[in-house]
Amino acid sequence: MSTVSLSAATRTVPAPRSPWRDWLALSLLMFPVLLVAVDNTALTFALPAIARSLDATGVQLLWIVDAYPLVLAGLLVAMGSLGDRFGRRRLLFVGSTGFALVSAVTAFAPTAEWLIAGRAGLGFFGAMLMPSTLSLIRNIFPEPNRRRLAVAIWAAGFSGGAALGPIFGGWLVEHLWWGAVLLVAVPIILPLLVLGPALIPESRDPNPGRVDAPSIVLSLLAMVPAVYGIKILATDGVAPEPLAALGIGLLMGYAFVRRQRRLAASASSAPLLDLSLFGNPVFGTAITANVLALFSYNGFILFLAQHLQLLEGQSPSESGMAMIPALVATVVAGLLVVPLVRKVRPGFVVAGGLLLSATGYGLVAFGDHGAGPGVLLAALLVLCLGVGAAETISNDLILGAAPAAKSGAASAISETGYEVGSLLGTAILGSILTASYQRNLQLPAGVAGTAPAEAAAQAGETLAGAAELAHALPAPLAEAVMASARAAFDSGVHITAAIALVLMAGTAVLAAVVLRKVPTAN
Repeated sequence: MSTVSLSAATRTVPAPRSPWRDWLALSLLMFPVLLVAVDNTALTFALPAIARSLDATGVQLLWIVDAYPLVLAGLLVAMGSLGDRFGRRRLLFVGSTGFALVSAVTAFAPTAEWLIAGRAGLGFFGAMLMPSTLSLIRNIFPEPNRRRLAVAIWAAGFSGGAALGPIFGGWLVEHLWWGAVLLVAVPIILPLLVLGPALIPESRDPNPGRVDAPSIVLSLLAMVPAVYGIKILATDGVAPEPLAALGIGLLMGYAFVRRQRRLAASASSAPLLDLSLFGNPVFGTAITANVLALFSYNGFILFLAQHLQLLEGQSPSESGMAMIPALVATVVAGLLVVPLVRKVRPGFVVAGGLLLSATGYGLVAFGDHGAGPGVLLAALLVLCLGVGAAETISNDLILGAAPAAKSGAASAISETGYEVGSLLGTAILGSILTASYQRNLQLPAGVAGTAPAEAAAQAGETLAGAAELAHALPAPLAEAVMASARAAFDSGVHITAAIALVLMAGTAVLAAVVLRKVPTAN
């Protein structure tokens, strides 16, 4: 049986390890991956129960959802760098323990304020998990082919958890209570905490430098306002508040970059984030592909969920079930491209995945949406095949392009790209869709004398508002309202899909050109 040996520079336990121990270590790393993926999506189905149980206001419900990703996004870069300095396994165990404890306490939250604080705490500890798992994979599997398969399994676990989240969360809320969605973190994380110390090797940067506290503060002040601004733009449209938040985030980001460059030039200090990573074209292009793959996926889900629930009349759980085949395709594609890159250059595989995403949007842009959800679900299947292929290989290229000592920082950048891509897909494509809907909607003349002006105004803002208005109208007028709303929404979907098609195709060309010299796997 062959063995794998890593240098003391990247692993504190230099003794050779049997391959089976490495794969067991990977299986344990999947528990926090599944935990984060399920937690990201399961809580959505608990919101109605939370609102009833805690008497939460609309603003409080918004913060219950947003507190977690805001803190998570703000701390990913800092936590990835801290893992490089103090030990990635140590940070993973601290994050896992904290996540489980905060989940257990938050599950019994007596007030909405308590729950919001708990969600923020989960974001703090959650920021320690994903960069740690991916950077540990980089050091456990130094051989490229084995690492690529490990990354594919990691990505499959995340996609699978995201698919299970709504179904799992809905079942828990229906049969137990909303707190079970949070409490389930405890049994999920226990195997890692019990077996991890014996099977997962520690690794860290051998020359980490001291921690620069101002850089951590600046990274937080850059990411939190920027993410908040993007989320508000996606939900409420252009307004002074989100634009100001974006401006503050960009200003703090500029200050962060300047400080990292100054620290890099100093002999006595080390930057929190090594900006020289972005000087590697493979690293930068893989990050771009990573961001835009998630951009395309989340933008698509945004309008597909509305179409299935508001135009096709499906329940949230029914629409979630309808998407499962496509999400399974994401997992399958991610695993199938691992042997493919032994014959085809990785850059062309990434480009091919992005072209599949473009093809999915092409089916939407030029397809007929009025004959049921079949065209949109087929397009989602094609898009997910592309996302699965592009995400797996781009993540592997990110890890392979970064030095092993900086794998924590590289993983954190990849995870930050995931968050930003998801938000931008919702914000940009969602804003275009909403603007087009509002511009093209023409309510029937009879609505003005039948429905309240406020209800008609809400119908002019969103498809959900039109559906609410239709429920309160007589059958013939309700049908006319929904027909008009469908036409306006579909016109917006065609425009949005055409824009995404051009963006994905352009990114595919970029990946093929810049990454064309990356060799096939041996």
